Amino acid sequence: MDNDLIIEKSWLKKNWTRISLIVFLAIFLFIILLNANSKNGLADTVSALKEDILYEKAIQIANKDATVLKTIGKIGSIDKLAILEGNTSYTNNNNSVNLSIRINGDKKQAKLDIYATRKSSQWDYQKIVIRTKNPNKEISVFAKP
Repeated sequence: MDNDLIIEKSWLKKNWTRISLIVFLAIFLFIILLNANSKNGLADTVSALKEDILYEKAIQIANKDATVLKTIGKIGSIDKLAILEGNTSYTNNNNSVNLSIRINGDKKQAKLDIYATRKSSQWDYQKIVIRTKNPNKEISVFAKP
């Protein structure tokens, strides 16, 4: 009978294949969720990430509306994660956009919906709407006739 010391492998060394598979699946699901955001998938989301002026100008317009200030408060700046969580759809050779993103006001959160077309290098807003929950309310900030 030998009294040899048996050294067991660490938990990480035993289960590295399982961990690798779980990490791979998580990354794969994240990519699928990004692609599910719009019909053009990841391309629309990346375009929206580059178009800061599109939603910043819409927020400036919304922050001038008395109903918005009364309902959700002053809207803060948008973080990049809000764009990834939202829905973006470009059409007409990336000259028209439908964008829906989460916004944070001083009083509560809401969704900002933007419908705009590009004229030269400027965005021409067709409609800007803010949607809230509890109570369900839709504030039309700007609508072109």
